[in-house]
Amino acid sequence: MAVERTLILAKADAVVRGLVGDVLARFERRGYTIVGLKLMHVTEEQAKRHYAEHEGKPFFAGLVSYITATPVVAMVISGEDAIEGCRTTIGATNPIKATPGTIRGDYGQTIGRNLVHGSDSAESAEREVAIFFRDDELFARSPVLGDWLAAR
Repeated sequence: MAVERTLILAKADAVVRGLVGDVLARFERRGYTIVGLKLMHVTEEQAKRHYAEHEGKPFFAGLVSYITATPVVAMVISGEDAIEGCRTTIGATNPIKATPGTIRGDYGQTIGRNLVHGSDSAESAEREVAIFFRDDELFARSPVLGDWLAAR
């Protein structure tokens, strides 16, 4: 197991529906450490960089429009195998197929409004964190519970 950082976005539907606190709490309760957190408007340039792999697809403009329409809460989470662990906490992309107990399984209804984004790999996490956070906006925090959460 490795300590990783991942980007999590509580997207517009999570913010508008007042679910940000619960989204954040699920990661904290799982034992992950928040090292960056902010409420922000995503610029069109940031959105296009974030969704670059979808450029040219029919839904690209909708993705950009959606993520720039209202504020989002961006967070960087750190911990043992944080990328996979956070994605498991989030649930399947399609909320109808997401397991109950996951964020999307409990609160989502449609794939187009699936509440949360989580980086899907270490490479994506590094690229995505840099889109939404400057280095001076991230804080090293010792995971005090680390030894109690993960066997070494």
